[in-house]
Amino acid sequence: QVQLVESGGGLVQAGGSLRLSCAASGSIFHINDMGWYRQAPGKQRELVVIITSGGRTNYADSVKGRFTISRDNAKNTVYLQMNSLKPEDTAVYYCNAELKRKFYSDYAAYWGQGTQVTVSS
Repeated sequence: QVQLVESGGGLVQAGGSLRLSCAASGSIFHINDMGWYRQAPGKQRELVVIITSGGRTNYADSVKGRFTISRDNAKNTVYLQMNSLKPEDTAVYYCNAELKRKFYSDYAAYWGQGTQVTVSS
């Protein structure tokens, strides 16, 4: 069994910062890409940023220059530092990991439960 557990969401004023964490645990053999997605009320879930196991990143245009993703492969953990937050960043943020479980042959996508980020104006 595999679990992705997020933490670090909350309420912050516009211009403020938050740091999200997501730790993957369980019977994991290898993690490929890790990333963050978000879903605002009434909108579809969208990609925020992904990071490969080698450290390459791909950011959504809306967060470039404000958000920074990093990962600690030894801890199976990914982080999202969010600076200069705007009200339009308000959403539930979900962690995603493409990983292979021990004794399994294929990679599969796993999701965290989501953490609420609210930015007040």
